[in-house]
Amino acid sequence: MKKFVLSALSLALFGTAGAAHAQNSVTLYGLLDTGLTYSSNSGGHSNVQQASGILNGNRWGLRGAEDLGGGLKAIFTLESGFNLSNGNMGQNSRLFGRQAFVGLASNQYGSVTLGRQYDNLVDNLGPLSLNGTQYGGTLASHPYDNDNLNNSFRVSNSVKYQSVNYAGFQAGAMYGFSNEADGFSDNRAYSLGASYTFAGLKVAAAYLQLNGAGSSNSSGAVSSDATFTASRQRTYGAGVSYAFGPANVGFVFTQTQLANATAIGATAAGKSSAFALNGSGAHFTNFELNGRYAITPAWSLSGAYTYTDASLEGADPKYHQVTLQTDYSLSKRTDVYAEAAYQHVGSTGNSGITAHIVGVSASSTDSQVVGTVGIRHRF
Repeated sequence: MKKFVLSALSLALFGTAGAAHAQNSVTLYGLLDTGLTYSSNSGGHSNVQQASGILNGNRWGLRGAEDLGGGLKAIFTLESGFNLSNGNMGQNSRLFGRQAFVGLASNQYGSVTLGRQYDNLVDNLGPLSLNGTQYGGTLASHPYDNDNLNNSFRVSNSVKYQSVNYAGFQAGAMYGFSNEADGFSDNRAYSLGASYTFAGLKVAAAYLQLNGAGSSNSSGAVSSDATFTASRQRTYGAGVSYAFGPANVGFVFTQTQLANATAIGATAAGKSSAFALNGSGAHFTNFELNGRYAITPAWSLSGAYTYTDASLEGADPKYHQVTLQTDYSLSKRTDVYAEAAYQHVGSTGNSGITAHIVGVSASSTDSQVVGTVGIRHRF
Protein backbone atom coordinates (compact mmCIF):
# COMPACT_ATOMS: atom_id res chain seq x y z
CA MET A 1 0.00 0.00 0.00
CA LYS A 2 1.54 3.29 -1.06
CA LYS A 3 0.91 6.35 1.08
CA PHE A 4 1.07 9.81 -0.33
CA VAL A 5 1.31 12.68 2.16
CA LEU A 6 0.86 15.51 -0.31
CA SER A 7 -0.66 18.62 1.19
CA ALA A 8 -0.66 20.48 -2.09
CA LEU A 9 -2.48 17.69 -3.89
CA SER A 10 -5.03 17.42 -1.09
CA LEU A 11 -5.67 21.15 -1.25
CA ALA A 12 -6.14 21.07 -5.01
CA LEU A 13 -8.35 18.01 -5.19
CA PHE A 14 -10.35 18.14 -1.99
CA GLY A 15 -10.23 21.76 -0.88
CA THR A 16 -8.96 20.95 2.59
CA ALA A 17 -7.37 24.31 3.39
CA GLY A 18 -7.06 24.33 7.18
CA ALA A 19 -4.99 25.56 10.05
CA ALA A 20 -1.26 25.55 9.68
CA HIS A 21 -0.87 22.68 12.14
CA ALA A 22 -3.29 20.38 10.26
CA GLN A 23 -1.77 17.38 8.50
CA ASN A 24 -3.48 15.90 5.46
CA SER A 25 -2.96 12.41 4.06
CA VAL A 26 -4.34 10.52 1.08
CA THR A 27 -3.74 6.79 0.66
CA LEU A 28 -4.07 5.03 -2.67
CA TYR A 29 -4.84 1.30 -2.27
CA GLY A 30 -6.33 -1.62 -4.18
CA LEU A 31 -6.64 -5.35 -4.76
CA LEU A 32 -6.30 -7.33 -8.00
CA ASP A 33 -7.61 -10.91 -8.13
CA THR A 34 -7.77 -13.08 -11.24
CA GLY A 35 -7.32 -16.69 -12.30
CA LEU A 36 -8.72 -19.68 -14.17
CA THR A 37 -12.02 -21.18 -12.96
CA TYR A 38 -13.72 -24.49 -13.77
CA SER A 39 -17.44 -25.10 -13.19
CA SER A 40 -18.90 -28.59 -13.53
CA ASN A 41 -22.27 -27.15 -14.53
CA SER A 42 -23.01 -23.52 -15.40
CA GLY A 43 -26.45 -23.27 -16.95
CA GLY A 44 -26.30 -26.87 -18.13
CA HIS A 45 -22.72 -27.07 -19.40
CA SER A 46 -19.26 -27.37 -17.92
CA ASN A 47 -17.16 -24.24 -18.27
CA VAL A 48 -13.54 -23.11 -18.05
CA GLN A 49 -13.04 -19.36 -17.92
CA GLN A 50 -10.56 -16.67 -17.12
CA ALA A 51 -12.38 -15.13 -14.18
CA SER A 52 -12.00 -11.77 -12.49
CA GLY A 53 -12.42 -11.42 -8.74
CA ILE A 54 -13.64 -14.96 -8.20
CA LEU A 55 -12.50 -14.79 -4.55
CA ASN A 56 -12.25 -11.07 -3.77
CA GLY A 57 -13.73 -8.27 -5.81
CA ASN A 58 -11.20 -6.15 -7.68
CA ARG A 59 -11.02 -2.61 -6.42
CA TRP A 60 -9.00 0.56 -6.14
CA GLY A 61 -9.63 3.38 -3.73
CA LEU A 62 -8.56 6.49 -1.89
CA ARG A 63 -8.61 7.02 1.86
CA GLY A 64 -7.99 10.40 3.37
CA ALA A 65 -7.68 12.04 6.76
CA GLU A 66 -7.16 15.58 8.01
CA ASP A 67 -6.04 16.22 11.58
CA LEU A 68 -8.36 18.84 13.07
CA GLY A 69 -6.66 18.85 16.46
CA GLY A 70 -7.83 17.70 19.87
CA GLY A 71 -8.06 14.04 18.78
CA LEU A 72 -10.55 14.87 15.99
CA LYS A 73 -10.03 14.29 12.28
CA ALA A 74 -12.00 14.43 9.05
CA ILE A 75 -11.98 11.15 7.10
CA PHE A 76 -13.17 9.92 3.72
CA THR A 77 -13.09 6.78 1.54
CA LEU A 78 -13.80 6.47 -2.18
CA GLU A 79 -13.61 2.89 -3.50
CA SER A 80 -14.33 1.68 -7.01
CA GLY A 81 -14.96 -1.92 -8.11
CA PHE A 82 -14.15 -3.24 -11.58
CA ASN A 83 -13.80 -6.34 -13.72
CA LEU A 84 -10.10 -7.04 -14.28
CA SER A 85 -10.80 -9.24 -17.33
CA ASN A 86 -12.46 -6.53 -19.44
CA GLY A 87 -12.02 -3.28 -17.52
CA ASN A 88 -15.75 -2.70 -16.95
CA MET A 89 -16.92 -0.92 -13.80
CA GLY A 90 -18.65 -2.98 -11.13
CA GLN A 91 -21.62 -2.43 -8.81
CA ASN A 92 -23.96 -1.63 -11.72
CA SER A 93 -21.45 0.77 -13.30
CA ARG A 94 -21.17 3.03 -10.26
CA LEU A 95 -17.97 5.08 -10.19
CA PHE A 96 -17.44 4.47 -6.46
CA GLY A 97 -19.85 1.60 -5.99
CA ARG A 98 -17.99 -0.26 -3.27
CA GLN A 99 -17.71 2.61 -0.79
CA ALA A 100 -18.13 6.39 -0.84
CA PHE A 101 -18.35 8.28 2.44
CA VAL A 102 -17.04 11.22 4.45
CA GLY A 103 -17.24 12.04 8.15
CA LEU A 104 -15.54 12.81 11.43
CA ALA A 105 -13.59 10.48 13.72
CA SER A 106 -12.72 11.11 17.37
CA ASN A 107 -10.11 9.25 19.40
CA GLN A 108 -12.49 9.42 22.35
CA TYR A 109 -16.01 9.05 20.95
CA GLY A 110 -15.74 7.09 17.68
CA SER A 111 -16.71 8.04 14.12
CA VAL A 112 -19.76 9.29 12.26
CA THR A 113 -19.76 8.93 8.46
CA LEU A 114 -22.26 9.60 5.68
CA GLY A 115 -22.55 8.06 2.21
CA ARG A 116 -22.51 4.55 0.69
CA GLN A 117 -21.19 2.08 3.27
CA TYR A 118 -21.05 -1.50 4.56
CA ASP A 119 -23.73 -2.67 7.01
CA ASN A 120 -22.93 -4.08 10.46
CA LEU A 121 -23.27 -7.72 9.38
CA VAL A 122 -20.36 -7.16 7.00
CA ASP A 123 -18.35 -5.27 9.63
CA ASN A 124 -18.92 -7.60 12.58
CA LEU A 125 -19.78 -11.11 11.31
CA GLY A 126 -17.95 -11.05 7.99
CA PRO A 127 -14.49 -11.46 9.56
CA LEU A 128 -15.67 -14.59 11.43
CA SER A 129 -17.03 -16.30 8.30
CA LEU A 130 -14.70 -17.95 5.79
CA ASN A 131 -16.16 -15.98 2.87
CA GLY A 132 -15.56 -12.67 4.67
CA THR A 133 -11.79 -13.28 4.76
CA GLN A 134 -8.97 -13.91 2.33
CA TYR A 135 -9.19 -17.61 3.26
CA GLY A 136 -12.41 -18.39 1.38
CA GLY A 137 -13.78 -15.39 -0.45
CA THR A 138 -16.83 -15.38 -2.68
CA LEU A 139 -16.91 -19.14 -3.35
CA ALA A 140 -17.49 -19.78 0.38
CA SER A 141 -20.62 -17.58 0.49
CA HIS A 142 -23.91 -18.89 1.86
CA PRO A 143 -26.60 -19.60 -0.80
CA TYR A 144 -27.39 -16.44 -2.81
CA ASP A 145 -25.25 -14.62 -0.22
CA ASN A 146 -28.59 -14.38 1.58
CA ASP A 147 -27.01 -12.77 4.68
CA ASN A 148 -24.78 -10.35 2.73
CA LEU A 149 -21.58 -11.48 4.44
CA ASN A 150 -19.96 -11.30 0.99
CA ASN A 151 -20.93 -7.62 0.47
CA SER A 152 -23.33 -8.31 -2.40
CA PHE A 153 -24.88 -4.92 -1.71
CA ARG A 154 -23.96 -1.75 0.16
CA VAL A 155 -26.24 0.76 1.86
CA SER A 156 -26.57 4.12 0.13
CA ASN A 157 -27.81 7.36 1.74
CA SER A 158 -26.54 6.04 5.06
CA VAL A 159 -25.41 7.59 8.34
CA LYS A 160 -23.14 5.29 10.34
CA TYR A 161 -21.65 5.40 13.83
CA GLN A 162 -18.72 3.25 14.95
CA SER A 163 -17.47 3.36 18.53
CA VAL A 164 -13.84 3.32 19.57
CA ASN A 165 -12.38 0.12 20.96
CA TYR A 166 -13.18 -0.15 24.68
CA ALA A 167 -10.88 -2.89 26.02
CA GLY A 168 -11.74 -5.13 23.06
CA PHE A 169 -15.43 -4.14 22.74
CA GLN A 170 -16.78 -2.19 19.76
CA ALA A 171 -20.32 -1.36 18.64
CA GLY A 172 -21.89 0.33 15.66
CA ALA A 173 -25.17 1.39 14.11
CA MET A 174 -26.36 2.52 10.68
CA TYR A 175 -29.45 4.05 9.11
CA GLY A 176 -29.97 4.21 5.33
CA PHE A 177 -32.55 6.76 4.14
CA SER A 178 -35.11 6.05 1.41
CA ASN A 179 -34.65 9.63 0.13
CA GLU A 180 -38.27 9.55 -1.05
CA ALA A 181 -40.49 12.56 -0.27
CA ASP A 182 -43.69 10.55 0.15
CA GLY A 183 -42.28 7.22 1.32
CA PHE A 184 -39.94 7.50 4.30
CA SER A 185 -39.83 3.72 4.81
CA ASP A 186 -39.87 2.74 1.10
CA ASN A 187 -36.42 1.22 0.54
CA ARG A 188 -34.74 2.16 3.80
CA ALA A 189 -32.28 0.15 5.90
CA TYR A 190 -31.00 0.00 9.44
CA SER A 191 -28.38 -2.12 11.13
CA LEU A 192 -26.74 -2.75 14.51
CA GLY A 193 -23.69 -4.74 15.50
CA ALA A 194 -21.11 -5.38 18.20
CA SER A 195 -17.92 -7.40 18.65
CA TYR A 196 -15.54 -8.35 21.44
CA THR A 197 -11.94 -9.53 21.20
CA PHE A 198 -9.85 -10.98 24.00
CA ALA A 199 -6.54 -12.65 23.18
CA GLY A 200 -7.39 -15.31 20.58
CA LEU A 201 -11.16 -15.16 21.18
CA LYS A 202 -13.51 -13.13 18.98
CA VAL A 203 -17.31 -12.97 19.31
CA ALA A 204 -19.77 -10.84 17.36
CA ALA A 205 -23.46 -10.31 16.69
CA ALA A 206 -25.35 -8.11 14.21
CA TYR A 207 -28.79 -7.28 12.82
CA LEU A 208 -29.93 -5.79 9.49
CA GLN A 209 -33.41 -4.81 8.31
CA LEU A 210 -34.37 -3.66 4.82
CA ASN A 211 -37.80 -2.29 3.96
CA GLY A 212 -38.74 -2.43 0.29
CA ALA A 213 -35.29 -3.35 -1.04
CA GLY A 214 -35.31 -3.64 -4.83
CA SER A 215 -38.53 -1.59 -5.04
CA SER A 216 -39.35 1.03 -7.67
CA ASN A 217 -37.62 3.64 -5.51
CA SER A 218 -34.30 3.50 -7.35
CA SER A 219 -32.78 6.25 -5.16
CA GLY A 220 -33.31 4.28 -1.94
CA ALA A 221 -30.88 2.66 0.47
CA VAL A 222 -30.60 -0.65 -1.46
CA SER A 223 -31.90 -0.63 -5.02
CA SER A 224 -30.40 -2.06 -8.22
CA ASP A 225 -27.97 -4.39 -6.43
CA ALA A 226 -30.44 -5.81 -3.90
CA THR A 227 -30.16 -9.57 -3.39
CA PHE A 228 -33.93 -9.95 -2.88
CA THR A 229 -36.98 -7.94 -3.86
CA ALA A 230 -39.20 -8.14 -0.80
CA SER A 231 -41.36 -5.86 1.32
CA ARG A 232 -39.11 -6.61 4.29
CA GLN A 233 -35.85 -8.45 4.93
CA ARG A 234 -34.56 -9.21 8.40
CA THR A 235 -31.13 -10.75 8.80
CA TYR A 236 -29.44 -11.43 12.11
CA GLY A 237 -26.65 -13.63 13.35
CA ALA A 238 -23.80 -14.30 15.74
CA GLY A 239 -20.39 -15.88 15.50
CA VAL A 240 -17.31 -16.91 17.43
CA SER A 241 -13.74 -17.74 16.48
CA TYR A 242 -10.70 -18.80 18.46
CA ALA A 243 -7.06 -18.71 17.41
CA PHE A 244 -4.50 -20.95 19.08
CA GLY A 245 -0.98 -21.19 17.75
CA PRO A 246 -1.09 -21.55 13.96
CA ALA A 247 -4.76 -22.67 13.95
CA ASN A 248 -8.09 -20.86 13.95
CA VAL A 249 -11.59 -22.34 14.25
CA GLY A 250 -14.89 -20.53 13.99
CA PHE A 251 -18.66 -20.93 13.93
CA VAL A 252 -21.21 -18.54 12.41
CA PHE A 253 -25.01 -18.64 12.59
CA THR A 254 -27.22 -16.35 10.49
CA GLN A 255 -30.88 -16.25 9.56
CA THR A 256 -32.61 -14.22 6.85
CA GLN A 257 -36.40 -13.79 6.87
CA LEU A 258 -38.24 -12.35 3.86
CA ALA A 259 -41.80 -11.02 3.67
CA ASN A 260 -43.63 -10.85 0.32
CA ALA A 261 -40.56 -11.95 -1.62
CA THR A 262 -41.05 -11.51 -5.38
CA ALA A 263 -37.58 -12.05 -6.86
CA ILE A 264 -33.94 -12.98 -6.39
CA GLY A 265 -31.73 -10.59 -8.35
CA ALA A 266 -30.07 -11.97 -11.49
CA THR A 267 -26.53 -11.68 -10.13
CA ALA A 268 -27.45 -13.26 -6.80
CA ALA A 269 -29.36 -16.09 -8.52
CA GLY A 270 -26.53 -16.74 -11.00
CA LYS A 271 -28.88 -16.37 -13.97
CA SER A 272 -29.28 -14.04 -16.95
CA SER A 273 -32.41 -12.53 -15.41
CA ALA A 274 -34.02 -12.31 -11.98
CA PHE A 275 -35.44 -15.52 -10.48
CA ALA A 276 -39.14 -14.83 -9.88
CA LEU A 277 -40.65 -15.77 -6.51
CA ASN A 278 -44.33 -16.22 -5.67
CA GLY A 279 -44.58 -13.27 -3.29
CA SER A 280 -44.91 -15.32 -0.11
CA GLY A 281 -42.59 -15.44 2.89
CA ALA A 282 -39.20 -17.15 2.78
CA HIS A 283 -36.28 -17.79 5.09
CA PHE A 284 -32.69 -19.07 5.12
CA THR A 285 -30.95 -20.41 8.23
CA ASN A 286 -27.18 -20.86 7.84
CA PHE A 287 -24.79 -22.83 10.05
CA GLU A 288 -21.10 -22.52 9.15
CA LEU A 289 -18.14 -24.29 10.73
CA ASN A 290 -14.77 -23.07 9.47
CA GLY A 291 -11.09 -23.42 10.20
CA ARG A 292 -7.65 -22.61 8.91
CA TYR A 293 -4.11 -23.69 9.68
CA ALA A 294 -0.81 -21.97 8.91
CA ILE A 295 1.58 -24.72 7.83
CA THR A 296 4.30 -22.07 7.54
CA PRO A 297 4.10 -18.28 7.85
CA ALA A 298 3.58 -18.16 4.07
CA TRP A 299 1.44 -21.27 3.41
CA SER A 300 -2.05 -21.85 4.80
CA LEU A 301 -4.89 -24.35 4.47
CA SER A 302 -8.51 -23.41 5.18
CA GLY A 303 -11.98 -24.85 4.80
CA ALA A 304 -15.62 -24.59 5.78
CA TYR A 305 -18.79 -26.63 5.85
CA THR A 306 -22.11 -24.79 5.63
CA TYR A 307 -25.57 -26.24 6.10
CA THR A 308 -28.49 -24.05 5.03
CA ASP A 309 -32.10 -24.87 5.88
CA ALA A 310 -34.41 -22.77 3.70
CA SER A 311 -38.08 -22.26 2.94
CA LEU A 312 -38.64 -20.90 -0.56
CA GLU A 313 -41.15 -21.22 -3.37
CA GLY A 314 -43.31 -23.73 -1.47
CA ALA A 315 -40.30 -26.01 -0.91
CA ASP A 316 -37.86 -26.59 1.94
CA PRO A 317 -34.47 -26.84 0.21
CA LYS A 318 -31.50 -28.10 2.23
CA TYR A 319 -28.07 -26.92 1.08
CA HIS A 320 -24.79 -28.64 1.92
CA GLN A 321 -21.56 -26.91 0.86
CA VAL A 322 -17.88 -27.72 1.43
CA THR A 323 -15.14 -25.24 0.55
CA LEU A 324 -11.36 -25.86 0.69
CA GLN A 325 -8.50 -23.49 -0.07
CA THR A 326 -4.72 -23.49 -0.02
CA ASP A 327 -2.87 -20.19 -0.25
CA TYR A 328 0.81 -19.32 -0.58
CA SER A 329 2.20 -15.82 -0.05
CA LEU A 330 4.99 -14.85 -2.41
CA SER A 331 5.39 -11.58 -0.52
CA LYS A 332 3.43 -9.39 1.91
CA ARG A 333 1.34 -8.12 -1.00
CA THR A 334 1.17 -11.02 -3.50
CA ASP A 335 -0.20 -14.54 -3.06
CA VAL A 336 -1.29 -17.48 -5.20
CA TYR A 337 -4.16 -19.79 -4.33
CA ALA A 338 -6.15 -22.87 -5.30
CA GLU A 339 -9.72 -23.33 -4.10
CA ALA A 340 -12.54 -25.83 -4.65
CA ALA A 341 -16.18 -25.80 -3.59
CA TYR A 342 -18.93 -28.44 -3.77
CA GLN A 343 -22.62 -27.80 -3.19
CA HIS A 344 -25.62 -30.11 -3.16
CA VAL A 345 -29.23 -29.03 -2.61
CA GLY A 346 -32.10 -31.41 -1.87
CA SER A 347 -35.83 -31.25 -1.08
CA THR A 348 -36.44 -28.67 -3.81
CA GLY A 349 -39.76 -30.13 -5.04
CA ASN A 350 -41.06 -28.31 -8.13
CA SER A 351 -39.57 -24.97 -7.12
CA GLY A 352 -36.98 -24.82 -9.92
CA ILE A 353 -34.23 -24.26 -7.35
CA THR A 354 -30.84 -25.74 -8.31
CA ALA A 355 -27.35 -25.72 -6.89
CA HIS A 356 -25.56 -22.40 -7.14
CA ILE A 357 -22.12 -21.57 -5.76
CA VAL A 358 -21.87 -17.80 -5.51
CA GLY A 359 -19.47 -16.31 -8.05
CA VAL A 360 -20.42 -18.47 -11.06
CA SER A 361 -23.60 -19.19 -13.00
CA ALA A 362 -26.15 -21.51 -11.38
CA SER A 363 -26.15 -25.23 -12.13
CA SER A 364 -29.05 -26.85 -14.00
CA THR A 365 -29.01 -29.74 -11.50
CA ASP A 366 -28.95 -30.19 -7.72
CA SER A 367 -25.11 -30.35 -7.55
CA GLN A 368 -22.22 -28.14 -8.60
CA VAL A 369 -18.42 -28.22 -8.32
CA VAL A 370 -16.20 -25.18 -8.83
CA GLY A 371 -12.41 -25.08 -8.81
CA THR A 372 -10.13 -22.10 -9.30
CA VAL A 373 -6.43 -21.22 -9.30
CA GLY A 374 -5.35 -17.62 -9.23
CA ILE A 375 -3.19 -14.78 -8.06
CA ARG A 376 -3.94 -11.77 -5.84
CA HIS A 377 -1.95 -8.58 -5.51
CA ARG A 378 -2.57 -5.78 -3.04
CA PHE A 379 -1.16 -2.30 -3.33
